Amino acid sequence: MKKITRKLLVITISTLSISVCAQTSSPKQPFFPKGSLLYGDVNYAGDTLKKHLLDVYLPPVVKESYPVIIWIHGGAWMLNDKYADMGYMQKTVQGFIDNGYAVASIDYRWSTSAPFPAQIQDCNQAVEFLYQNASKYKLNRDKFGVIGFSAGGHLASLLALSNNNNIKEFYPNGNKPHFKIKLALDFYGPSNFLSLKGTDVNDPKSPVNLLLGAYAIERPDLANIASPVTYVDKNDPPFLIVQGEKDESVNYTQSVLLSSYLKLAGVKNELIIVPNAPHYGVMLDAEEIRKRVFYFMDEYLR
Repeated sequence: MKKITRKLLVITISTLSISVCAQTSSPKQPFFPKGSLLYGDVNYAGDTLKKHLLDVYLPPVVKESYPVIIWIHGGAWMLNDKYADMGYMQKTVQGFIDNGYAVASIDYRWSTSAPFPAQIQDCNQAVEFLYQNASKYKLNRDKFGVIGFSAGGHLASLLALSNNNNIKEFYPNGNKPHFKIKLALDFYGPSNFLSLKGTDVNDPKSPVNLLLGAYAIERPDLANIASPVTYVDKNDPPFLIVQGEKDESVNYTQSVLLSSYLKLAGVKNELIIVPNAPHYGVMLDAEEIRKRVFYFMDEYLR
């Protein structure tokens, strides 16, 4: 690892180049910049499920279209909603809007009501909805990036890495979507379930076992299908990976492993290990991290 500040450790990979709803002007999240526009609780699946809703936030500066970052929340695949993680990442969220990016935050079904692959099916369906309705929401359909946190980081990585494959089980209708992911920002998402520290092999209600609908140790085939590293290849988009050194829920070697797979495939990526940082919190919204986030976004989403 190379130390670039007293507060931040960065592993830079050698292949990196240098990483029907009404519109309102009162976003539900008060920390969005004044004048931001919200299309809230948009149903992306054409049904009545509350977990099939998304929000689109647009910058106050009016343009024909905006590059978009798609926000996927964490919560062990069985908690939280499309507003989660924004509270401790306020400066990053504000920066997205201030720098001219749209933000689309999506909900997905919890594992307690639908096991995998329901979650990645929902993510694919939501992003395809945004792609097909890009003009309506002033989104640049050629500039889609994704960001996720914990379980959302896993789904963001899985979405990005499987995007250039044809995994029919990952699509609600079995048809490959049309969108392309240009950049993935993975915040402490599990990358390989068979090496995820702390997975209780005897507990059917542990997050991973509940997600899979089976014991991971007894169904390594399912665990591999659900693991992002399974889909790494040379055609994947650039990655910025961020994780706390003291993460008590997702061992930081999960991020190191993902970065290593990407490096071997020749995919541009950067890994940031934040010293003493826990599983989530304001330490991950630090200025040094935000600089790298916006460098990657300006490099690959402009």
